[in-house]
Amino acid sequence: MSINFKNAIVRLPSESIINAISSKGLSPDFLKAKEQHQAYIDILKKTGLDVKILNPLKYLPDSLFVEDPALIYNKICIILKPGVVTRLEEASKLKIEISELFDQVFTIENGNVEGGDILRIKNHFIIGISSRTDEVGAKNLSKIIKKIGGTSEIAVTPENILHFKSECSLLDEETILATENLIETGFFEKKYQIIKVPKGEETGANCLRINEQLLIPKGYTRLLDILSKDYKVRVLDVTEMEKVDAGLSCLSLRW
Repeated sequence: MSINFKNAIVRLPSESIINAISSKGLSPDFLKAKEQHQAYIDILKKTGLDVKILNPLKYLPDSLFVEDPALIYNKICIILKPGVVTRLEEASKLKIEISELFDQVFTIENGNVEGGDILRIKNHFIIGISSRTDEVGAKNLSKIIKKIGGTSEIAVTPENILHFKSECSLLDEETILATENLIETGFFEKKYQIIKVPKGEETGANCLRINEQLLIPKGYTRLLDILSKDYKVRVLDVTEMEKVDAGLSCLSLRW
């Protein structure tokens, strides 16, 4: 199941988060980011997850975004290859820290692929080509997914979107929340039920469904009104993470 989980991995932020990559040219406040991250951990625990907390990596400012360098499917871990040179060491460090938790561990050796570009629906994976994920990486990931019993397809992320999941997320196993940008590509047409993100609230599209709860970021009132009609929602403040192009899903690995 792609919405039911028992475990999660998170990494504590370090003071170097002020130097994390930001397309907006913004710098998070470390203490506020730390508070928001702790609230995120608390919510994961309240949803019933056993949370493994990794120590901060002081010299890797983006390393708290643990979803980008790895993908977990059941008890199998795939170590990915980030598309930014400064983040490559995150993958090698993560492999050492978490490999013992899984029955099998695979590694992407060629091409680039980041977890922010991978949307899982049951045993199916949509891999978005973006500035961080290239075709070589996507195809190599597809081969591994096939080997471990899953299926995949490759989509193209619009140029003005950092990651595929920056503007979409899974609400349940039949329904995707997506922005107009992604909907207009036609990729989702006739394949999935779609709920459209209100115009002007596109950065709220990265929600996170965990068991019976749907976590949504703070500050998107129209989106909250829409989703609270059909889902048990919890609102989380991740405004400091949004300064560095991050959202709810990238802060944890779940299985």
